[in-house]
Amino acid sequence: MWVKKGNIFNKRHSQVPVVDINNDGFWRIYYSTRMGDNKSRPMFVDIDPISKNVINESTTSILELGDYGYFDWAGVMPTEIITVGDMKYLYYIGWSNRLDVPYHNNLGLAISNDGGKTYEKISKGPIFSTSKDEPGYIGTISVLKIGVTYMGWYLSCRKWELIDSIMEPFYDIKLATSKDGINWVPTNKTCVKLRENEGGISQASVIKENGIFKMWYSYRKKSDYRLNKDNSYRIGMSVSNDGYNWERVEDISLDISESGWDDTMVCYPYVIKYNNKKIMFYNGNGFGKTGIGYCIEK
Repeated sequence: MWVKKGNIFNKRHSQVPVVDINNDGFWRIYYSTRMGDNKSRPMFVDIDPISKNVINESTTSILELGDYGYFDWAGVMPTEIITVGDMKYLYYIGWSNRLDVPYHNNLGLAISNDGGKTYEKISKGPIFSTSKDEPGYIGTISVLKIGVTYMGWYLSCRKWELIDSIMEPFYDIKLATSKDGINWVPTNKTCVKLRENEGGISQASVIKENGIFKMWYSYRKKSDYRLNKDNSYRIGMSVSNDGYNWERVEDISLDISESGWDDTMVCYPYVIKYNNKKIMFYNGNGFGKTGIGYCIEK
């Protein structure tokens, strides 16, 4: 059971919170905000882990958009952070526009060698992208290193459908693996499947606890999910013994509130373990328009 603790940051649109607890006395939450051109760019806010108060925040984007024609020209959205030795790997979604469908996503990587003060993209191209083995687009990802293998549970979109004059994407959660956290190989293994009435499952957040893999994610109906609270995002959960084969254990792990900043949708969970407690950060209404909230597992 999750107990909501409220809105922690709502100064601006702050979509897909990604939390790094490996800092000197603070948590850093990366998120994407929408600038005047409506393109997503990454920023951060630092939180005191005791009081949950904001103690610092970025004033400008920490990564710039790609050049014209590149995979991240239309937006840069953080989706995962891991520590590799003395470096921080910040995985991000690169947005581009298309003529047949509204957008296309691929996965990029930026690395920090100074404890998260600055980041630099490792390449102008994506590290995980559309290919013969993944014909759709690659969205959010959750990464764990298990033994010598990096496992990545990612959003895989392989279908678009015109519904009520709107081109809607359909996506589930699939698995990719890597030897170095940079070069990824899709397994074509669907970990969390869409149910008959569902259209999207996004932003997996995976931890391994007592030998069991636990995944939280947001899921929605096929259409009319942007403002209709009956069809909008909810947060669910699945479990696995091996990271490959998953079973849904709860229809709704976190539901919308009766009123307030998250009374229409709850989405994009990111779960951390801190002082033996699990804490979930998530977005509410408007896909992050109303900011970031958190809840604690009881």
